[in-house]
Amino acid sequence: MRTVGIVVEYNPMHNGHLYHLQQSKKCASADAVVAVMSGHFLQRGEPALADKWARTEMALANGVDLVLELPVSYSVQPAEWFAYGSVATLQATGVIDALCFGSEQGDLRPIEQAVAALVKEPIGFARRLREELKSGRSYPAAYACAAGRALIDGATEDSKKGAPLHSAEAAIGTDMDWIAQPNNSLGLHYMLALRRLQSDIEPFTIGRQQAGYHDANVSDHPIASATALRRLWAETGSVQACAPYIPQPTLQILERDTADGRAPMGWDRFVRELLYRLHMLSPEALAQHLEVTEGLEHRIKHALQHLREPSVESLLNELKTKRYTRTKLQRTLTHILLHHDKFHFGPDAIAQGPSYIRVLGFSAQGQMLLKRMKKRAELPVVLSVNRENAGLGGVSGLPADTRATAVYANAFAPWNTRAAFRDYYEAPRRI
Repeated sequence: MRTVGIVVEYNPMHNGHLYHLQQSKKCASADAVVAVMSGHFLQRGEPALADKWARTEMALANGVDLVLELPVSYSVQPAEWFAYGSVATLQATGVIDALCFGSEQGDLRPIEQAVAALVKEPIGFARRLREELKSGRSYPAAYACAAGRALIDGATEDSKKGAPLHSAEAAIGTDMDWIAQPNNSLGLHYMLALRRLQSDIEPFTIGRQQAGYHDANVSDHPIASATALRRLWAETGSVQACAPYIPQPTLQILERDTADGRAPMGWDRFVRELLYRLHMLSPEALAQHLEVTEGLEHRIKHALQHLREPSVESLLNELKTKRYTRTKLQRTLTHILLHHDKFHFGPDAIAQGPSYIRVLGFSAQGQMLLKRMKKRAELPVVLSVNRENAGLGGVSGLPADTRATAVYANAFAPWNTRAAFRDYYEAPRRI
C-alpha cells in the first residue's frame, strides 16, 4: 500500500484543501493518505476554529485515511520547527512513501536548489540573518534575504572549483522573496527536514490554486482561503455563507459544533484568561516564555496600559511593529496562554523530534495502515491518553497536549468540565 503524507490544519477544511488532498494522492500514485494535523492551537498562533476531533472528522469524511496529531510543542512554532515536527512524525510511522505539500512556487526545483545551499547552514548565514533582522525586516523577509546571499555565495564557490557560474537569474533569482511566501517557506523547511532526517520519503509539491494564503476576500470561484472563510463567517454570523467554498461534510460538522457552542472558536473567547496572565506575570516572568525576546515583555506591559477594549485584536494593534509580524506576536501570546517556557519548548528541547505518535482517527483503509504502523513505528503509538502513557515526552509532550485541550475547552459556551479531559476518554474517530 503506497502511502502519501500531508501536513494540514484544516481551519476549516475547504475546497482548496480537498483539491490538494486529491492531487497529492494522484501525483504520488498513492493508495492511502496520512495527515499530520495541528491540534487546538495553530502555527500562526491562533486557536483553531473547531476542535481537533471535529477537524479530524472533516479530514476522514473527505478522503484522508489516517489522522495523526502534531504535538502542540511543534504546532505553535516558526516554520522551521513546525515542519521538522511534522516530517519527523511522518518519518516515525514507518509507513510513509511520499510527502506532498502545497506551495506558491508549484515547482520542486528551486526549493531543492535552496535546500542544497542551506541544509548545512552556510558560513555567515546566521550573521546575515541577524543583520537583516536588525535592519527592521520581519523574520520571513530576513530569512529570504540571508538565503539568497547564501545561494549566490554557493554559486560563486562552485565557479572557483571549475563548475559553471549560474547567475541568480539562471538559477532561482537574486530576488528570494518567494521564500518568504507562507507555503513556499513551509515547503522549504519540509524539504530541509527530510534531508536532515536522512529520510527516504519522496517529496512532491502542488501549486496553490486560485486563492492565496492571506487572501482575505472570497470570489465567485469555489476555492477561497481559510483566512477569507473565517472572515466571511465572522462578518455574516453564519457558517452557511461559507457553503459554496467548503465540502458538504465540513459544513455539516461546523453547523453541529456551532449549535453545541464549540465553534467558531477564536481569540476573543480566550481574552480574559490571557489578559489575566499578562497582568499577573512580572516582566521577568513573561521573558521566560517562548518567543518573548528583545524586551518584548516590556512592550507587552506597556501595551496593557493603552488597550481601548478587552480584545486580542486591540492588544495586537498596540504591540505590532515593522519588526514583529502579527503571526510572531500571536504565537507569543499563545505561548504565554499555554505556559510554554523557553527551557521546555525551545529549540534545544524539541530538536530530538516527537516522542510519540497520537492517532486522532482513521478510515477502514486507515485501520489496516494503523496495523502496519504499530509494527513498524519508531515511537509509541497512542490511541488515547491513560495512566501508562500520560507522561510521554515530559513537559513538552503529551502533558502539554492535554493541557492545551483543557485550556481550549474552558472557552466553550456552555462550559463543560468533561470537555477539558477529552484526551483521556475520546476514542479515535472512525469512518
